[in-house]
Parts: sequence; structure tokens; C-alpha cells
Amino acid sequence: MSKIIAITNQKGGVGKTSTAINLSASIAAFEKNTLIIDIDPQANSSSGIGIIGEGNTVYEAMLGLEEADACIEKTHIPFLDIIPSNINLVGAEVELVNIEGRETKLRDSIQSLRNNYDFIFIDCPPSLGLLTLNALTAADSVMIPVQCEYFALEGLGQLLNTINLVKKNFNPQLMIEGVLLTMFDTRLRLSHQVVDEVRKYFGEKVFKSIINRNVRISEAPSHSKPVLLYDALSRGARDYMSLAEEIIKNNQTATEE
Repeated sequence: MSKIIAITNQKGGVGKTSTAINLSASIAAFEKNTLIIDIDPQANSSSGIGIIGEGNTVYEAMLGLEEADACIEKTHIPFLDIIPSNINLVGAEVELVNIEGRETKLRDSIQSLRNNYDFIFIDCPPSLGLLTLNALTAADSVMIPVQCEYFALEGLGQLLNTINLVKKNFNPQLMIEGVLLTMFDTRLRLSHQVVDEVRKYFGEKVFKSIINRNVRISEAPSHSKPVLLYDALSRGARDYMSLAEEIIKNNQTATEE
């Protein structure tokens, strides 16, 4: 049975999609069967991993037009598949509004895939709309990327309220997988202050692994590759491999308990 992790933060520019691409590729590098579900209409996770999304996408799966397994595409990375997105998903929020059980469409559509993967990551749009609500309802846990910059904690209260509402109404088992500090710059005192502030706020929920600001992470999507394939020796690749190892270890411990 796979672990489903939604990667979300309604603030843009926090490294959410970079994390979806690079973490899933790093988990796959440990030979874990991994699936990315791109539920962002901008489809950056899809294009960043070299998939255009011209065939069946998450839109068809959510609206019941196709079975979810018919929407899966193989990537050029062993052990990594994707259900891509495209601009059609913009219309899904409108089309779902009057449908009964609209919050559970994603969960219902991907239930049959859970036995096929070790990890499923859902890349959410930068908003708290119906698509993100579907992701939180489908997920076992939530990963929250937080950038080590000014206003880092702004809006997190609203996100935590949304997570609690989803727990109360749709998904009682939903947990916080962890808070991921991104775009850390060792030279800046502000970065260190944000780390201290986030750790004070979230305690042990903050991952030990930190994603440093690294130009290779920024360059990799333009080559339609995760940073691990673009420059395996870069600081960014090492950071995401460290995070992948931490998540695998945490989930093995949880299973054993």
C-alpha cells in the first residue's frame, strides 16, 4: 500500500513544484516505485520532467472520463511514473462545483493505484481551492515547503486551518508529513532566523534535511530533467537525496511501529 503525500503551500515561489519533481526522482533513485500526480493547471511538474500532457491527464481521471491507470505516463527515470496535467484542468474546478462528492473525486479515482506504488506525490496548485481540497482528501499526509525568506510564515495559519477542516470533514487520518525548509542561503542571517522561527513553530515536524539555494535546481526544469539527472554532484541533488532518504527512513519506522 503506497504512502500518498500532498505537497502544498498556497504561497507561490516556495519550491513546491521543484520539490515534487526532485523528491520523487530521488525516491525513485532508491528503487521505490513512485508516482507524481500533477494537479496544478500550470503543469510545471509535467513539463519539468519531460512530459507534455497531450494524452489522458489528471483532468480525465478526476472527471471519470478515463480510469486513472490509463492516464499514467512513464518518465525517462526508472521507477518513476506521472499522471500529468495540462491547461484543461483550469475548467475542472468549475465543472466539479455542482457535482456531488466533488471533494473526493481524486481519492476515488486513484484508489486502484495504491497497491502499485511505494510513494505517490501530489503537486498542488498555489491556492486553497477545490483542486487542493481534492489532494488533501486523497492524501495520507501533507508536506509543506517553506522558503527561508521574509514572510515565510505568512499564510501558513490559513493552510493549517484548511488541513484541520479537511481532517474534520473528509479525511480524519490526514497528518503533516513535515515542513521542508527551502531556498536556504548560509550567508544570510535572515535564512538562519527563518529556520529558528519555523523550528520553534513546528518543532519536530520540520525535516532535518534543508534545501539550499542552488542554481542547478533552477536550471534543471529548462532541460526537462530533475536536478539529479541534470547535475548529480550539485548541492541541490545532494539535498534532495538526503530528504528522500529521511522520508523513506521515517516511513519505514512508522510502519514498524
